[in-house]
Amino acid sequence: MFEMNFNMAETIAFAIVLLLIGRKIKEHVTFLQKFFIPAPVVGGTLFSIILLIGHQTETFTINFNSDIRVLLMTAFFTTIGFSASLSLLKKGGIGVLIFLIVATILVTLQDVLGVTLAKVFGLNPLIGLAAGSVPLTGGHGTSATFGPTLENFGAVGAEVVALASATYGLIAGCLIGGPIARRLLNKHNLKPTNSTVENSDILEEDKKMITEDSFFKAVIIIGISMGIGSVIYPYIDGFLKSISDGKMGLPAYIASMLIAAIFRNVSDSMKKPLPFEEIRIVGNISLSLFLSMALMSLKLWQLADLALPLIAILLIQTVMMAIFAYFITFNVMGRDYDAAVMATGHCGFGLGASPNAIANMETFTTANGPSPKAFFILPIVAACFIDFTNALIISFFISIFK
Repeated sequence: MFEMNFNMAETIAFAIVLLLIGRKIKEHVTFLQKFFIPAPVVGGTLFSIILLIGHQTETFTINFNSDIRVLLMTAFFTTIGFSASLSLLKKGGIGVLIFLIVATILVTLQDVLGVTLAKVFGLNPLIGLAAGSVPLTGGHGTSATFGPTLENFGAVGAEVVALASATYGLIAGCLIGGPIARRLLNKHNLKPTNSTVENSDILEEDKKMITEDSFFKAVIIIGISMGIGSVIYPYIDGFLKSISDGKMGLPAYIASMLIAAIFRNVSDSMKKPLPFEEIRIVGNISLSLFLSMALMSLKLWQLADLALPLIAILLIQTVMMAIFAYFITFNVMGRDYDAAVMATGHCGFGLGASPNAIANMETFTTANGPSPKAFFILPIVAACFIDFTNALIISFFISIFK
């Protein structure tokens, strides 16, 4: 078998090429646009299929350098930490807190269901996490992050399962959201209200021209957060393991996220805004390259023995998401038109990602009327806070079943 080994520079270059290929394919395929399939997922998955052919025919294999993936992963989640503003949570009112609790309950149920079904099918319980909140609420970024961790604890194929499940979730979340909201609308004869949201513009940061200095400032604060997080992580992780007899731990990027969150809230209190747009750009670039590298290295042949159980688990997870949105999200969030809009949005990011949630809500409100409240509450939770609670719950389940 012909074997190639790529160093760090070659791996980055190859990931960029696949990312560009994915973007070009997505431009010409309506299906990929409609369901918000990320470009790195398109390019990376395409190459992973080529790798599968090489493996099955025993003709070639390619090994990529994985060191840069860890750096990009940490950079991305650090930028997420800068979104965790307590003042934003406070201004959002009780609705944001309630929806965060609702979304966190869903995360827990997804993991309980995933682990339970994995045991039913005779699989490693950690595979259940790889088909639970890791890919569904977490998406591709969380999947590519926790997948290798689950495999290190003996769940063979967990990374490919998680990434495949995340792609499934993008489609399923869009497919079920509309029908659920339509059913709620008709059953309860819901109408749009004239509700407005105080401070509804707080998600809009001041848009200033991006300069070399502003971009450099963003890189500095991200780098410092990553560095401090890396220094304190062993102490936090060691403390948790010491009080739990080695059962509990945290992913390495959590410490950097926490430092970033501290910087954000100190900045808010001092009324000295950070370069949020530049931080967002760094995060998006890091995520795109990280996903491209993760997917182009997928060992799809590990999915063969898990295919049927995985399909069953994901279908049951989809049914559970539909039931949860219909009975829990809608009822807890107020049983009104805004609650129905949030229910369809919750299907979007509870199975897929934030863009899917926004797409679901935009499609529904375009036909039935606006919902400023839903468009305010859901993005704050989906983009700013759910990653924290999801990571903590995933880490808790790993500590139990590793």
